[in-house]
Amino acid sequence: MTKDTSSDAPLSPELSGLDNLLRIINGEAPEPPIWAAMGYSMIHAAHGTVTLRGAPKSDHTNLVGSTHGGWYATLLDSALGGAVNSTSKPGEHSLTLELKVNIIRPIPVGMDVEAVGEVDHAGRRTGVAHARITGVEDGKLYATASTTMLTIS
Repeated sequence: MTKDTSSDAPLSPELSGLDNLLRIINGEAPEPPIWAAMGYSMIHAAHGTVTLRGAPKSDHTNLVGSTHGGWYATLLDSALGGAVNSTSKPGEHSLTLELKVNIIRPIPVGMDVEAVGEVDHAGRRTGVAHARITGVEDGKLYATASTTMLTIS
């Protein structure tokens, strides 16, 4: 049996997407539980763009001991979703319809990275965005992604 956490959702339907994200960044609303499980947090949000920062842990490794592709995908999906949701009106939010990830190089366990998501199109029913993971210290590109999201009310 799973716990119903819908009432624990950090988004308030009375606020715009950007206002909701700023509440999370400022500690006025809870982060989504997946962020803590994956080891990252949102550090910046503006209309059409967000930045998340974190580092993979040993819990996020695959069979060969490197950072699992699912960690990349989850971080990128959060950046993409945050970017699209930053454009939403009160009562609207967006959900992933399609996600494309390109992993360029391995991220070592414990290395700080940033994922920046940016909106390409924010329409009435869909949003399109792209994101990049870069190393905080080395500035290297580690992965890219693109998405199409469905906007619902």
